[in-house]
Amino acid sequence: MKVVVQRVLRAKVSVDGHEVNSITKGLCLLVGLQKTDEKNDIDAMVQKILKLRLFNQDEKKWHCNVMDMNYEILSISQFTLCYKLKGNKLDFHMAMPSGLAMQNYQYFLDTLRKHYNPNKIKDGAFGEMMEVEIVNDGPVTVQLEFPNPEKCTDGKSDKLGDMDKL
Repeated sequence: MKVVVQRVLRAKVSVDGHEVNSITKGLCLLVGLQKTDEKNDIDAMVQKILKLRLFNQDEKKWHCNVMDMNYEILSISQFTLCYKLKGNKLDFHMAMPSGLAMQNYQYFLDTLRKHYNPNKIKDGAFGEMMEVEIVNDGPVTVQLEFPNPEKCTDGKSDKLGDMDKL
């Protein structure tokens, strides 16, 4: 699972020129599900996102997360994060198939809502061609991947070890 987390002043997603959802201060998430992802990977990613310290309460330290600040989250499904480059061509064979991805993306949203204020979680339009407007705050952008590829050996992940670090 790959997620690009952007701290935003505001973000909006539209389809065919019609606004689907928007937020003010908070996080915009670009979410890519890989065919190897499981529910425990999604659970761990949700915890990492909600606890990620990206906000200042004062000018000296980043010690607040999105929940501390009571900010919003706009989540957008983006299978193109699950690419491999073959020369100059993008290969998406690692992306989760659409039907399964839709179920797991909904599980991701439901899990975010379960662990945070459900009214603060907004999403785009799964499987649609979307226009995304983002006004970055900072800018602050963080790339998360779970399981962490740096912990993998022989193509296999040490998922238990990764979860201990959350």
